[in-house]
Amino acid sequence: MKHILVLGAGQSSPYLIKYLLERAEEHDWFVTVCDRDYELANHRINGHERGAAVEFDVNDEEMRHSQIKKADLVVNFLAPKFQYLIALDSLTFGKHVISASYEDIRIRDLNKDATKKNIIILNEMGLDPGIDHMSAMKVIYDIRKSGGNIKSFISYGSGLPAPEVKTNPLRYCVTWNPRNVVMAGESGAQYMENGKIKILPHHDIFRRTWRVKVNGFDEEFEAYPNRDSLIYKKIFKLEKVKTMIRGTIRYPGWSETWDQIVKLGLPNEGLIVPDLKKKTYAEFVEMFLPINISGLKIDQRVANFLNVNPTGRIMDNLRWLGLFSDEKIGGNVKTPADVMIKILKEKMPLPKGARDMVMLQHEIIATFPKEKKTKKITSTLVEYGETEELTAISKTVGLPAAIAAKLILTDNLPIVGVQLPTHPVIFTRVLAELRMLGIKFKEKTEEIKK
Repeated sequence: MKHILVLGAGQSSPYLIKYLLERAEEHDWFVTVCDRDYELANHRINGHERGAAVEFDVNDEEMRHSQIKKADLVVNFLAPKFQYLIALDSLTFGKHVISASYEDIRIRDLNKDATKKNIIILNEMGLDPGIDHMSAMKVIYDIRKSGGNIKSFISYGSGLPAPEVKTNPLRYCVTWNPRNVVMAGESGAQYMENGKIKILPHHDIFRRTWRVKVNGFDEEFEAYPNRDSLIYKKIFKLEKVKTMIRGTIRYPGWSETWDQIVKLGLPNEGLIVPDLKKKTYAEFVEMFLPINISGLKIDQRVANFLNVNPTGRIMDNLRWLGLFSDEKIGGNVKTPADVMIKILKEKMPLPKGARDMVMLQHEIIATFPKEKKTKKITSTLVEYGETEELTAISKTVGLPAAIAAKLILTDNLPIVGVQLPTHPVIFTRVLAELRMLGIKFKEKTEEIKK
C-alpha cells in the first residue's frame, strides 16, 4: 500500500482530497490529511476507510518528521512560507513532494540531491501558478510547431464570485487563502510592454489598471499587474518577446478601493501591534493617520488624508468594510494584515448556495513567416464551482496536484529533480486528464491586418 500525506485542509484542498480518496481503492493507497484544525481535516476525510485525519503542528519537528517518514508522497498545501521546509524534509527522507505555491528560490539548490535520490520536487502545481503555466506552454508549443514566432504574451488569471453573485459592493468573495488577497502586490510588479520594462512599487500596483474583455462575457473586467512577469520570458523560452504581461482580474471598482487601503498602510504583516485585538476598528485606523488637531470625525479625516470624495464610492466601501466602526476587533490578530484578513473572512464569504468562478485567459500575438500572416491566439478557461465547499478554486488548484500525485505513484511521470509543470512530460499528461474531467480551454484565432 502506498501512503499519501496531505498537509493542509484549507479551502483549496477539498477536490484534491476527494480525488485521492475516490481512487484509493483502485490504486491501493491510503490518504492522511494533516491540519492544525483536526475537525476540519476529519471533515475532509468524511469517514472514508482509506483516509485518516491528524491534528498537526508544522513547527513540531518530531511530528513533522514522523508523518513524512511514513509517506511515499507528500502534497503540501500549507502556506508558502513552509514550502522550503517541507521540501527539505521530504528530500531528507527520500519522499516525492508536490506544492501548489510559487517556487521558493532556495528549492532550485535541491535539484542535484533530489535527482540522486530519484525523487521529484514539483512546485507551482495548482491553478495560478499551475494550470496557467501548462495551458500557456501548450499554446506556445502549438504555435512553434506551426512555424510561428511569438511577439506578445499577455496572460490573466482570477478567482471571483460568479457574475450573478452581488452580495457586497466590492463584488469579491473569499474562496482561498485571504492572506494572499490582503498582501497582493506586496513586492511590487514588473512587466514588459513594447520592448520597455515597467516597474511598479506596491503603492502603485492598484493604480496601473486596464480594462479586459474575457471571451464569453459581455461585461468588461479590470486587471492589474501580477508579480514579476519577466521571469516567464525564460521559463516559457520567450526571450525575444516584446510584450510580456501577467495580470490579475477583478470586477471593476476593486482596485480603486484597495489602492486606498494600501495607501493607508493596512496590508502590513511585519509589525506586531500590542493588544491589537482589544482595539476598535476605528482605533486601528487611527494608528495610520496624522495626529488629530482638527476635531473631525475619523471618516472625514481618512477622506482628507487619502484625498478622496468623502461621500463617494471609495469611502462608502471603506465604511462597509467596517473600518470606522467602534466594534472591538477581537480574535487572534497581531498585525495590521491580520485585521484585514479577519475583515475579508467575515465580510466576504461565498454565500451558501452561491457559485464561484475561475478565469484564465492567454492572449498571444505571433507572426507566421511562411503564411506571411500575423495572428492573435486567445485561449480561455472559465470554470464554475459546484457548492460553497467544492468551489472552482478548490477544483482548479487541487486537481493538478492530485493528478500529478497519481501519475507519480503509478510510475507514469518519468522525471525526477526539482521541476515546474512547464516541462512537456508533465503538462501534456496533466492537461489531458484535466480535459477528461471537463476543464477545457477554448481557443480563438484571429488574423491581424497590418
